[in-house]
Amino acid sequence: MTKVIGVRFRAAGKIYFFDPVNLTIKKGQNVIVETARGVEYGYVVMGVREVDDSRVVQPLKPVIRIATEKDDEIERKNKQKEKDAFQICLDKIKKHGLEMKLIDAEYTFDNNKVLFYFTADGRIDFRELVKDLASVFKTRIELRQIGVRDETKILGGVGICGRALCCNTYLSEFIPVSIRMAKEQNLSLNPTKISGVCGRLMCCLKNEEDTYEYLNSKLPNVGDYVTTDDGFKGEVHSVNVLRQTVKVVVTLEKDEKDIRDYRVEQLKFKPRRKKEKVSLNAAELKALEELEKQDKSEGKSKLQ
Repeated sequence: MTKVIGVRFRAAGKIYFFDPVNLTIKKGQNVIVETARGVEYGYVVMGVREVDDSRVVQPLKPVIRIATEKDDEIERKNKQKEKDAFQICLDKIKKHGLEMKLIDAEYTFDNNKVLFYFTADGRIDFRELVKDLASVFKTRIELRQIGVRDETKILGGVGICGRALCCNTYLSEFIPVSIRMAKEQNLSLNPTKISGVCGRLMCCLKNEEDTYEYLNSKLPNVGDYVTTDDGFKGEVHSVNVLRQTVKVVVTLEKDEKDIRDYRVEQLKFKPRRKKEKVSLNAAELKALEELEKQDKSEGKSKLQ
């Protein structure tokens, strides 16, 4: 077991472990730590605790100090400087005529580096831009290309649910999402209805996936034939996953048909098929495949 604290460097960002050394550090405090990018100012989201060695990336870097009032003031000034740097970089991008969208500017705590995050459709030759920026800021410049999901995470917004975006409020890492999750939850497979603000499959499709998989495993498929507890045989017309009820087209006397509601425990049927094929027209299939392809191509988040 290793003693660590958990630190974040931006809202809803990844949690990084650091060695608290002999300092008494509590959740909610700010600390100064050394990272791969240089000296940084972070927010403690997890107080001192022991975690399994397998969760720690070695070597574990120590906390330099608990942030002082002077450190807090430096951080506030850096935030103001980032706004100025963002505008300067925008002007330089226009000057060089580059097809890129600037998303954010960020100073390291020690002002040893300025990072600019941007999105673009392809590769961008920004060597001249970097030289131009370095002559203005007199420090190291790093331009980092990010995906549209990271862009949305930085900028924030409101989802179709009317609430602040998950990625901007609490989701520290993006979770793999697939079309099958939408199908499992009986959602419309129209790409415009299951895509988020970023244009990718909504992260919240994962939230109820386990529950729906469990509930669906107890139900028959639409079109399956079942036997009811009152002696009828029929075809499944529809299912209500959350209520665990099934509408069955039963055959009565003189071959009359009737649709009746049953609780799942009132039916006998073969176990549900593990994976149901998604039925789509060509246009829907192409659009959804493109969404999944884009999600995979962006890979892991490049934000700290």
